[in-house]
Amino acid sequence: MKHLTRIFIVCLVISVFTTACSKKEAPRITYPVTQKVDHVDDYHGTQVSDPYRWLEDMNSPETAKWVEAQKKVTEQYLSAIEIRSRIKARLIELWNYERYSTPSKEGDYYVFTKNDGLQEQSVVYLQEGLTGKPEVLLDPNTFSKDGSISLRTRKLSRDYKYLGYGISRGGSDWREFFVMEVKTRKKLSDHINWVKFSGLSWYKNGFFYSRFDKPKESEKFKAKIQDQKIYYHQLDTPQSRDKLIFQDKKNPKRGYYTRVTDNEKYMAITVWEGAANHNYLYYKKLGTDPDSPMTPLIDKPLGYFSFVEEINDAFLVSTDYEAPNYKLILIDVKKPGKENWKTIIPESTDKLQSVSCVGGRLIASYLKDANTRVSVFDLEGKKIGDVQLPGIGTARGFSGKKEDDEVFYSFSSFTVPSTIYRYNVKENRSFLFREPAVKFNPDDFETKQVFYESKDNTKVPLFIIYKKGIKLTGQNPAMLYGYGGFNSTIRPRFNLSIIPLLEHGGIYAVACLRGGGEYGEKWHRAGMLGNKQNVFDDFIAAAEYLVRSGYTSPGRLAIRGTSNGGLLVGAVMNQRPDLFKVAIPQVGVMDMLRFHKFTIGWAWVGEYGSSENPGQFQFLYKYSPLHNIKEGLDYPATLVTTADHDDRVFPAHSFKYIATLQEKYKGTNPVLIRIETKVGHGGGTSTSKSIDLYTDIYSFMLYNMNIKPGT
Repeated sequence: MKHLTRIFIVCLVISVFTTACSKKEAPRITYPVTQKVDHVDDYHGTQVSDPYRWLEDMNSPETAKWVEAQKKVTEQYLSAIEIRSRIKARLIELWNYERYSTPSKEGDYYVFTKNDGLQEQSVVYLQEGLTGKPEVLLDPNTFSKDGSISLRTRKLSRDYKYLGYGISRGGSDWREFFVMEVKTRKKLSDHINWVKFSGLSWYKNGFFYSRFDKPKESEKFKAKIQDQKIYYHQLDTPQSRDKLIFQDKKNPKRGYYTRVTDNEKYMAITVWEGAANHNYLYYKKLGTDPDSPMTPLIDKPLGYFSFVEEINDAFLVSTDYEAPNYKLILIDVKKPGKENWKTIIPESTDKLQSVSCVGGRLIASYLKDANTRVSVFDLEGKKIGDVQLPGIGTARGFSGKKEDDEVFYSFSSFTVPSTIYRYNVKENRSFLFREPAVKFNPDDFETKQVFYESKDNTKVPLFIIYKKGIKLTGQNPAMLYGYGGFNSTIRPRFNLSIIPLLEHGGIYAVACLRGGGEYGEKWHRAGMLGNKQNVFDDFIAAAEYLVRSGYTSPGRLAIRGTSNGGLLVGAVMNQRPDLFKVAIPQVGVMDMLRFHKFTIGWAWVGEYGSSENPGQFQFLYKYSPLHNIKEGLDYPATLVTTADHDDRVFPAHSFKYIATLQEKYKGTNPVLIRIETKVGHGGGTSTSKSIDLYTDIYSFMLYNMNIKPGT
């Protein structure tokens, strides 16, 4: 469910922005006629019609014809916007810079990814030492001609002889695993199918992984998936010979993420159960008894538990048990009772986001008002110091092995591109390692963090980004982004899309809504299940703050969100259509009565609730975007986006939503749907597809804000 924001327009000359929407009129829209069927469901005595149920059949000729008709109408509209080609040209220019990932140390080598700028997919490199010549280890651009096949996971074996990697076709969550010999770059015969929500964990001459049963071919992007199992694959053998390691037939909704410890003595298994507010932790002895059973370490719904590292037969675990902001504990596998747990890093006022064990130190990343701070402790929990970060923003990385004396991390903020640092563990010092060369000056912009009051007086953080010296006229074009769910944290991250908007007097704002993870589990619970309206209230209050404070006006305000954020945009459009000029709900969860019937949707019941529960049905029905579209409302200009390979949020959510909006809305604002091909929920999208998407989003936004010369 995760979510991201992107791209705007920077003008080739200043007049591009100011004259962008002095329009050649877009063609008059004639929406496709969408057939209605007489289908009614009974939810606990409430009759709910579903006239576009037939659009859930993605394989039917009728749905295919409908999709093509909608795509034609949308393309006709967008192609008439004069600045569309200039926006695309500028986006290509902005995107064209070298981008690196943080390196990982693998023996005498460093492994990292690099994109020259406009490559469809980033390339994996191997480099001997810090000064060696980088060599291509794996180039995902060779997987397909159009860049639609992406690399989604990779892991070197412990002897560094083999690279296991997983690919995604067309952005699907389904993965295929392969193995390559590092020395020769030769692809071996190993081929693993039907993997989803799993990495691979090397052990001896093979690896553990988790997979689901093969679905029907016609249902692979739609069918509900359950009963994940753990397998062991031995190199150079067919998948049919893989050994089943674990299956829990009594709990088919549970899934498993495996990690073998560096000494290959244990396998730690994180057991997840959808979006429930807890998980479980199992382990399996490998060193002395590879056929040993799975042993529960945490087998009760106490909270979240995240395995960090194994030290002398004890597990370092991050948890929110009796600590909503998380703490780090040590659990001895020989004495696992709660009375024997030892607190290593206690809970603090800031949320403990992650911990890594490197070079005899514990590197702990915290969230302070959605910004990163990093502290260093010894293995007993004594604080050694803080990592001095370059400023207010987001630091990511610090992953390494226990014996490493250095790690790498990246630092970025909304207007500072991702810069990579090498951190010396013993000296507690950072050194600049790689700094990107982009075509703008980060010092020209500033980020303000304010705290506004929501409807119930809860203070909510809001980042506001703009160019220094900007004049707040109340007419500045603005984009407000939000998510608010699944304990997901919205943090300052570089977003080149916003630079052009900022350069020419625009505003970009990001609200850290309840339901997210910015302030720990209490903040999360305040925006889930029956509390979901708090998220919508927070977002509406953010928009009102921007208007009240003179940053923008309803006629110049756009809102955007992806996935759970698409649900957010759909809900607030129904509740306050007067507050926004443009709405962009992307890959949104729009049908809150049926989301659990498709793909992995059942796993979100712990977050949202279920229409099969009478009490939960009431609050789901009350805000469900699809079911609350009303005639007579003046909806904002709306561009819904989805993709044919989205097997996380089933595209029928967006299909049924836009069909209903086109039926009931009688105003003049366009309400369109953009349906991409060979793209999924967002992950692994190729460079050209990303540029095309954001070209259309911001062309649509500017055009409908009617920005004229001199405004």
